Amino acid sequence: MLKIHIQHRWDLNEKEATSLQKELANQVITQDQLPNIQYIAGVDVAYSEHTDQLIAAVVVLDAFTLEVIESVTVKDAVQFPYLPGLFSFRELPPVIKALQQIEHEPQLIVCDSQGLAHPRRFGLACHLGVLLNIPAIGCGKTRLVGEHTEPDRLRGSSSALIDEEQQIGSVLRTQTDVKPVFVSVGHRISLETANEWILRLTPRYRLPETTRMADQLVRKALKELENEVDVYNILEIDQ
Repeated sequence: MLKIHIQHRWDLNEKEATSLQKELANQVITQDQLPNIQYIAGVDVAYSEHTDQLIAAVVVLDAFTLEVIESVTVKDAVQFPYLPGLFSFRELPPVIKALQQIEHEPQLIVCDSQGLAHPRRFGLACHLGVLLNIPAIGCGKTRLVGEHTEPDRLRGSSSALIDEEQQIGSVLRTQTDVKPVFVSVGHRISLETANEWILRLTPRYRLPETTRMADQLVRKALKELENEVDVYNILEIDQ
């Protein structure tokens, strides 16, 4: 079972959560401290439209073949409101529950979110990496903060994502003539190595296989949850 390196309360208000982000941001390591990587995990969360329930999913891929080795889903209730810049406080509790159920411990986690490319330099990928003391990468579909020029059209081209005169990530073209992704350091990895891993994880599609597989898993589980809710509502009406 994955061990939690740093414990903290999750029942925080906005001010407390922001303060904690600033405190934990000092512990983010932006140099390569990677072990031999055999397994890579992807995580995702999806929300029910009709209830306060959510689904968190984890998939573990073989780092060389990119085949899914293991997958876990967890159903949970939403505990934290949607607040800009505090996404991790909403999603990480169920994600960590799912991660603690996997049997194949990953040496790298790729998050469909931001790492350093965050207003307080502490996005979800940083938060997860620091709490578990595991190398992590943020690979978002969209930009949260920063400015950039468009990278060249060819796969592997990149440009710097800049905020307050600091490079906080890369805008990486994973497929030729396809929209780029936004890569940033989560924990215990350099930006250069993070870009290399994202390219290795995107042999055919724009998004990393970790993200694609986790998204498919969470959508399937959410559909099953919604069907359960529909059946329950029908039974309530019949009564």
